[in-house]
Formats: sequence, structure tokens, C-alpha cells
Amino acid sequence: MPQHQTLRLSPDADGINRCSEILSAGGLIALPTETVYGLGADARNDHAVARIFDAKGRPRFNPLIVHVASADVARRYVEWTDTADRLARAFWPGALTLVLPIRPDAGLSPLVTADLPTLAVRVPAHPVAQALLTAFDGPVAAPSANPSGKISPTTATHVMQGLSGRIEAVLDGGACPVGVESTIVGLSGTPTLLRPGGVATEEIEAVLGQPLARRNDADPLTAPGQMLSHYAPGAKVRLNATDIAPGEMLLGFGPVDCALNLSERGDLVEAAANLFHHLHALDAMGPQGIAVSPIPMHGLGAAINDRLTRAAAPRD
Repeated sequence: MPQHQTLRLSPDADGINRCSEILSAGGLIALPTETVYGLGADARNDHAVARIFDAKGRPRFNPLIVHVASADVARRYVEWTDTADRLARAFWPGALTLVLPIRPDAGLSPLVTADLPTLAVRVPAHPVAQALLTAFDGPVAAPSANPSGKISPTTATHVMQGLSGRIEAVLDGGACPVGVESTIVGLSGTPTLLRPGGVATEEIEAVLGQPLARRNDADPLTAPGQMLSHYAPGAKVRLNATDIAPGEMLLGFGPVDCALNLSERGDLVEAAANLFHHLHALDAMGPQGIAVSPIPMHGLGAAINDRLTRAAAPRD
């Protein structure tokens, strides 16, 4: 892969315009969102999208999320529905991705959808992402800005540690406030939870007035973030730990004695925001293993446990 001098740009008008120019020229930039940093390319440019897969080492059968500035822009690329409209009004801009049938005239690279008949689309809430999408005035395909399968990045420094030399620029918007990826809901049939994330499932179900169907991990990939082994640090991860084995460091939750604590007061929002940052920090300390305290399964706890389960899965 050709090496690039990766620029670290400020989130001012000059930095945003420079990133827009890089996207227009077929380059790759990392941009902050409220969830994690995304690795962005022009979703209409086959070569640019292929570079995302090369930079990340990402399997080509794994689809990407397209980020747009508004629901009105999203309608250009997907077959919009009343259900999509209700969810978009409730949660966009925000940490919710909707998967809908792609329009025949969408004009996007088939690599974005992994040749599936659906497209994952999101309107991010981060003001820097919004400014860039408005300046670029086009769809940006953007998975998390990290080597495939590794811990997701929540700061520009995390991006530089994983992708420096592989991309043109990082737009430094500070730490991501949500800290876990977006919730993904499939709307090409019965509304289905495809990935828990930054919007709690209970909130979505309240808007819909019905429970979401659930995806089985054995089903074919239909959206990003569904691979069984994902978000993994170098050290082996052990879940629901109430003790520490030799060589392990404890990632705690609640009032426990530990190396780092996701939230001493047991706040799941705080824990989600800290999750990837703390995994990066513990992994850098070089433990043989990372033990993780039990995390409740309600609210954002479902997203945290999903990421931890994939981080702890057996690796190829």
C-alpha cells in the first residue's frame, strides 16, 4: 500500500475545507462523530471506497455506513418509508443507522453495500462531521477509523496510532462523546435490531410502539459491526470477571478495585463513552489479559456487552 503523510487538521474552516478537497480528489480522511471516528471516502468513488478496505484490512463482504448531512439527503439514496421517517425525526442527527433498500439511481459504489440490495445510512450529530458533510455536499462512506477487528478509535490520537501513513488526514474534533458505534436498525422488512449501539433499543421500541426483531449471529452479514470477532485489543479479553487471574488487568464497572473503571458510579452512558478509550489504555500497558467486570444488559449496556463479546471472541 502506498504510504501517505497523514495530516492532523484542526476542526476550523481551513481544516474542514482541506478535508472536503481530499474527499473530492478520492482521498481518505478520518472524521469525528459523536460515536467513534470514521474513516471517510466519497461513497460514489469506487477507487476511494476500495482504499477504505485496503487501509483497514477490512473484508470486502462487510458493508459500510454512508454518512449524510440530513434525512432529505438520505432520501436520495434509499427507498424511504414511514417507519424510517418516524425514527429519523426522533433520533437524527444522532447515533442511529437505518438500513433500507437502495435506490436504483443511487449512484454509489457497489463496494459500499457489499453488493447487497440495502444501504446503511446515518446522519451524525457531531458539529464537525455536520460541517464537513455540508462542505463536501456528498455521501461519505465511513466505517470506524481503525485497523479491521481492532479497538475502535474515540480520539484523533487513536486514529493516528492505527492508520498513520495509510490515509491523507485526520480531522481532530476531540474525544467522541458517545464512545460506541451507532445502533443499526434494518427496515427492509420487519424492523430488526442489527447491532445495538449509541441509541438504546428501548428508546427505539418506544417510538415504534413495538419490539424490534432480533438478528441471529449465524445469519449472513447484512450491516456493519456483525462479525463475531471484532473490536479486539491485543490482549485476551475475559468477561463477567469477579476476580483477576495472574497476568490480567481489570476493567471495572461500579465500586470495584481495578486498573481502570468504566464508571465508578455505574453510569452506562459514562461507561460507553469510556469503553474504547480504556481498552486502548489497558492494552498499551501490555497485560496478558483484560478482565472485565459484569455490565448490566439494559440501555447502553446492551451495546457495551455486544462490543465486549466480540472483543472476547476467538480469533482467526
